[in-house]
Amino acid sequence: MRYETDVTVIGAGGAGMAAALSAHRNGADVILIEREEESGGVLNQCIHNGFGLHYYRKDLTGPEFKETLEEELATTNVKVLEGTFVLDVSKDKKITFVNSKGIHEVKTKALVMTTGARERHFNSLGIPGDRVSGIFTAGVAQKYINLQNLKPANSALIVGSGDIGLIMARRLHLEGIEVKGVVEILPYPGGLERNVQQCLRDYNIPLYLSHSVTRVEGKNRLDKVYVSQIDEAGRIVPNSERVFNVDALITSVGLIPSVKPVEFVRTGPGFITTNTNQTTADWIFAAGNCTVIFDLVDYVAREGEKAGKYAALYAKNEYVPEERITIKKGKNINIIHPSYIDPNESTKLYVRVSKVFQRAEITVEPLGIEIIEEEARPSEMIEIHIKSFKEKRIKEIEVSAHELG
Repeated sequence: MRYETDVTVIGAGGAGMAAALSAHRNGADVILIEREEESGGVLNQCIHNGFGLHYYRKDLTGPEFKETLEEELATTNVKVLEGTFVLDVSKDKKITFVNSKGIHEVKTKALVMTTGARERHFNSLGIPGDRVSGIFTAGVAQKYINLQNLKPANSALIVGSGDIGLIMARRLHLEGIEVKGVVEILPYPGGLERNVQQCLRDYNIPLYLSHSVTRVEGKNRLDKVYVSQIDEAGRIVPNSERVFNVDALITSVGLIPSVKPVEFVRTGPGFITTNTNQTTADWIFAAGNCTVIFDLVDYVAREGEKAGKYAALYAKNEYVPEERITIKKGKNINIIHPSYIDPNESTKLYVRVSKVFQRAEITVEPLGIEIIEEEARPSEMIEIHIKSFKEKRIKEIEVSAHELG
């Protein structure tokens, strides 16, 4: 079959469903493509609450957040194609995909990429030892427990203190699995402070900061995990090794934005976008974790909503940016999103600092914006609002962070 539409959205997670809804509300015909048999993405397996506090002003679980979006989609004429895998996106605005009914093609005026991110695997860490069963990414362990009702271990150690790893420490504990600790190579937690409190401290699960897994052992199944302390230079502290007798190692060592099958737009590693979510190919927009890794699904949905809006306007020839201003990372800034600004549109910058600040001053120059953040941490995004400033002649904006005494 061949389709024609105004806006195509690839990926029906939180960002994708919000993008499809927004594009529809802005007058576009929309096709939403999802490779799984059910929309929602990772929301389906996140059965804990804490979703929707900003976006819906409600405390929802992941499935509840997804179902709310689905209910809104059901009132529209958005065509949702589930169980559908995208094979190719060409420069002439044609998308080739396959499902149980065969190979199809859609001719679109605008495309929104909301393909999310994939977990970094244990093998990418270069840790020596036996390659045995019992080593899972946090997402896989979560899927086993929450969706398949399977118990993946009797005792476990978690490496990486990102939010997924922290949440899984609590989940494993509640399922009767002995969690012997969470190991983090950095001197500070990688996840939100609220998750450190609610998932570890509330259950007396140890957090080993400035520690690293140095070796794994086992015959067929994991049996031992060796952990050592790391000094400020990243070297192993002599005589600091301890052995954990566990039958599972759960890894939460980062996410990698998924940018395939689009090969002709700029990435680094996620899609590089403007404040209107437009990529370096003017007809392609991107939102959510395929651009930068967000710490809240509320931000993901909000960015999806914005991408859908501007994709619809572009499809109707109602949005053509005149210029782009570069956003530059200054001192003590690790991540900043977006990378460019259309000065005619308002902007929400998402910033992560590169170290822990007791009290940080974030500056945006030459706009003269200054904000104060108490206990700024690399794990938590800082939002900076910038109004449109088309009357000013600015070529570059720099964001920096400084410690206040």
